[in-house]
Amino acid sequence: MAQIDTSGGGGKKKKGAQKKMAIHVDFTPMVDMNMLLITFFMLCTTMIKSQTLNISLPSNEKIENEEQQSKAKNSEAITMILTTERDKDGNIKIDGDGKPKNIIYYYEGKPFIEDANKDGLIDESPDGYGVLRSEKFLGNDNGKEQGIRKILHNKNKEALEKIDEQKKLWREKKITDEEFQAKAREIRNDSTLTRPVVIIKATPEASWESVITALDEMQINQISRYQIDNMNQIDSALITDYIAKNRK
Repeated sequence: MAQIDTSGGGGKKKKGAQKKMAIHVDFTPMVDMNMLLITFFMLCTTMIKSQTLNISLPSNEKIENEEQQSKAKNSEAITMILTTERDKDGNIKIDGDGKPKNIIYYYEGKPFIEDANKDGLIDESPDGYGVLRSEKFLGNDNGKEQGIRKILHNKNKEALEKIDEQKKLWREKKITDEEFQAKAREIRNDSTLTRPVVIIKATPEASWESVITALDEMQINQISRYQIDNMNQIDSALITDYIAKNRK
């Protein structure tokens, strides 16, 4: 509480001198009020569970022998080579929708380079594996996958169907969120299921956005076995031949 002392102290004063007042302000009640307000807000605040992004990390499943560590079936392996179209000044080109022109070159299994025609262009392989193709990053259309998402979805279809079954139980509140996450993690790492092994590579022209989007696709398609690797001469040769073959 504030106090004003108008006594002016003792002793004689000169005639016409200005009268001075001593003011004393006690801040103790204000501090008490602040503490009461802080306590009130703490008791009335609703604690919200932190909303974080669940990242499907690559699995750490045990490998029986060293040969299996670097090998995968043609039907499971898929390599994605990311690139971005740029102009002569190095600026990223934009499509009609205002999005960067990101391109994904991909092939399944081992790259097919054994047979080439007289023009130096790679022919189709006998089993369909190892031939370079191109796709784009596209979202779903009326619930249907498009672009590279559709290819990855089909590769991991068996695991996704089992995860969708658990998701249905979670939506019906038959299992908790923790139980659903544990079941989904178990399915992603189930070695008895047909699951893809994805190798992600990027050309020097590839934007950071394309790499991040590729990792998002691993999350969306519940793919646990993937890694980022460097390009090699075979990858560069495949892209060069593909562009030459499909040049308009």
